[in-house]
Amino acid sequence: MKKIIKEFIGAFLVKLQPEKVETLIKKGISFNVKNELSLSERFMRSALLKNAEKNQDFNMLAEYHENFWKETGRKYFSEKENVLKDFFLPNCLPVFEKLHDILKDTHKEFHTMVEIGTGNGDVLDYLSSKFPQIERFVGIDLSVEQINFNQKLYDENIKIEFVAADGFEWIKENGTNNMIIFTSGGVLEYFSEQRLQKFFSYLNELGFSIFIAIEPIGANIDFTKNPNSQPYGVERSFSHDYLRLFKNAGFSLWHESKAPGKIHEDHFGIFGVMNT
Repeated sequence: MKKIIKEFIGAFLVKLQPEKVETLIKKGISFNVKNELSLSERFMRSALLKNAEKNQDFNMLAEYHENFWKETGRKYFSEKENVLKDFFLPNCLPVFEKLHDILKDTHKEFHTMVEIGTGNGDVLDYLSSKFPQIERFVGIDLSVEQINFNQKLYDENIKIEFVAADGFEWIKENGTNNMIIFTSGGVLEYFSEQRLQKFFSYLNELGFSIFIAIEPIGANIDFTKNPNSQPYGVERSFSHDYLRLFKNAGFSLWHESKAPGKIHEDHFGIFGVMNT
């Protein structure tokens, strides 16, 4: 009953305050960072997310998420735990150790490693010291404020550059063959399935490339029953069937493992793929 009342109040406020709704949408409503949203704004946030999901307007959900990371990304990362120390190093090294072996055994020369959704840049900085044979490391993030912060923080690392951009759009303008692209803890979950499939297919058309995706899988989601991408969790990001999407785009799997998830996540899927 309490949930029904909250949903009713939220829907009523959305109709009553269209200007407030527009403001909320522009700054993004994925999270309530530092409890900045008032009670009425939280009700409106829930109503907006529920309405988009009910109408299966996944492009609208993706827009909400994009706006959030553009406008609030720096605030989010300023209070987030140490991703490198607390998550990446304990859980994600095996896939990059295997990448070492692949690069050692191939005659192809990989010149660039790109992190989409680089956040505070600590994972990219770490990897730049572990892959000396790669000349260029590019960290991409939607938040201009976060990118400016990273550029100052890592100004002594001449191998790294940070760019404020949409990852897909940057790849379309700058992508080449023999690139390594990766995410390190939840980035592709903010792409709609349609856009993500286009992104993977475009990468395949560029030529030979390697992709490492470290992405959450929603709890209680069974892709054998429903292979389509599905919203999950408090923020209603997307749990994707990455194996299917990569395969559809022409990539083959060379690594698959899991890392512990959080409350609304069953686990993080760690996928290493390449095309031929």
